[in-house]
Amino acid sequence: MDGRIAAVSMKHISKRFGKVVANDKVDLDIYRGEILALLGENGSGKTTLMNMLSGIYYPDEGEIAIDGKPVTISSPKEAFDLGIGMIHQHFKLVDVLTATENIVLGLDGQLDLKGARTKISQICDAYGFEVDLNQKIYDMSVSQKQTVEIIKVLYRGADILILDEPTAVLTPQETDKLFAVLKSMRDDGKAIVIITHKMHEVKELSDRVAVLRHGEYVGDVLTKDTDAQEMTNMMVGHAVSLNIKRPEPVNPMPRLEVKHLTVRNEEGMVKVDDVSFTAYSGEILGIAGIAGSGQKELLEAIIGLQPLESGEIIFTNPKKDKPVTFFHKSMKRVKELGAEGAFHDENMRPVSFDGMSTKEIKKWVDSGNVLFWEDEIVDLRHKNPQEIRELGIRLSFVPEDRLGMGLVGSMGITDNMMLRSYRKGHLGFVDRKAPKEQAEQIIRELEIVTPGVNTPVRRLSGGNVQKVLVGREIAFTPKVLMAAYPVRGLDINSSYTIYDLLNRQKANGVAVIYVGEDLDVLLELADRILVLCGGKVSGIIPGRGADKRKVGMMMTHVGGEKNNG
Repeated sequence: MDGRIAAVSMKHISKRFGKVVANDKVDLDIYRGEILALLGENGSGKTTLMNMLSGIYYPDEGEIAIDGKPVTISSPKEAFDLGIGMIHQHFKLVDVLTATENIVLGLDGQLDLKGARTKISQICDAYGFEVDLNQKIYDMSVSQKQTVEIIKVLYRGADILILDEPTAVLTPQETDKLFAVLKSMRDDGKAIVIITHKMHEVKELSDRVAVLRHGEYVGDVLTKDTDAQEMTNMMVGHAVSLNIKRPEPVNPMPRLEVKHLTVRNEEGMVKVDDVSFTAYSGEILGIAGIAGSGQKELLEAIIGLQPLESGEIIFTNPKKDKPVTFFHKSMKRVKELGAEGAFHDENMRPVSFDGMSTKEIKKWVDSGNVLFWEDEIVDLRHKNPQEIRELGIRLSFVPEDRLGMGLVGSMGITDNMMLRSYRKGHLGFVDRKAPKEQAEQIIRELEIVTPGVNTPVRRLSGGNVQKVLVGREIAFTPKVLMAAYPVRGLDINSSYTIYDLLNRQKANGVAVIYVGEDLDVLLELADRILVLCGGKVSGIIPGRGADKRKVGMMMTHVGGEKNNG
């Protein structure tokens, strides 16, 4: 590159984990005074390659040179000694210590906090960092913690910096500040590598793009000479549509009404504070907010996993002119509703069970000729999680630990599907045929990479486990689908597959509630956006035409446009 000596030159780097080849003879050069975006699908080997540069892994083959000199990097300390520092997605900070204490933690020699503060202040002034050095980590926002991590590697002398998904949970304003700092460091001659899936950020921040595919180096290109479509095609190996569709809602009807909901966590802290909104059939309601703004507690309250301190959750079950079944209703409840005049027959005549035996009532209901007059209004406060699920309210939550909520790692996809359907078995026998067919369907539709339906899900990659989580909930024809972080950590191709699935649910009349970390996607996908700030509703705005920076301000300050949802 213009005859310059690369700050880092990786030649023929290979890394294997058992039979899996994570990197295969990769060549990559990194230069000072440049921001390099490293792109690739999930499992393409991006993070593995950078983990070898930062001393976490050791390459099986190949060599690394720093400023033209061959080096051996067998630990993070050796990487630091060579001026290499990596800022990971999950910060490695001690919550009870201050910023200064975390920055100097683990360094050799006598501890001089006063001298350290002076040096740290000089670093902050040089690059425009804003941080209170005496503040405890547990009192900091995500972006403040990230700032401490970056200062920590600079304090140790790093001039080659690697950032893994650095904007995953930042607001637009926080992202702007980070980009300004990174550009300042680039202009100071530092070499910077970012691993990201956000194409608009690649265009805005980077100078050059390098692409990996299936562990192999595909090539690089100057950012100014390419676009999102070309970069995506390089990552995937074929043309991919990058259009997020947002069809207009058709005949939206109130499906879920949340009124003045307040929820406390186990420590007694208010996590959801007087939240009210309505979710409609045939629309996608997006929920925006910085991490920890009450998104998780709100969805868990709706699904019956969190006790309510106050408020109501009303579900309008679309039952008008549909048959009554004993799957959701006990005989006692069917008799009560019959006495209330809730049913009609196939000829639109009122149904009465007067004088009928239980056996006769069951036979009539099982015939499918006892139908509801109107939609059913259900107060979810008096339902347990299983009853709420059976009403058709589904939560697909993708946590940091993807196997920690709803999937059993030692079981295959078929058996994990059966966790939702085993109650439909009879006389102690379970139906395996339908779950197997559903498992095969989601493998096809979501392009899940697995040897078979019976392969334990713990053997699948994180992205494929995620697809199983989302696909399973969609497979059971929900009436309300709450998808929390469904594309967290997924590559761009898989992400667009999920967006398409959510739109298909919307077209089928499902009320979709989507919690996402990428504000740009929320603005393209959602029909309306509910913005949370500190557990409160900061506003509910139309998705079409919404201003990204205004939403960012609403995420950090309660206010902005408000309406009743």
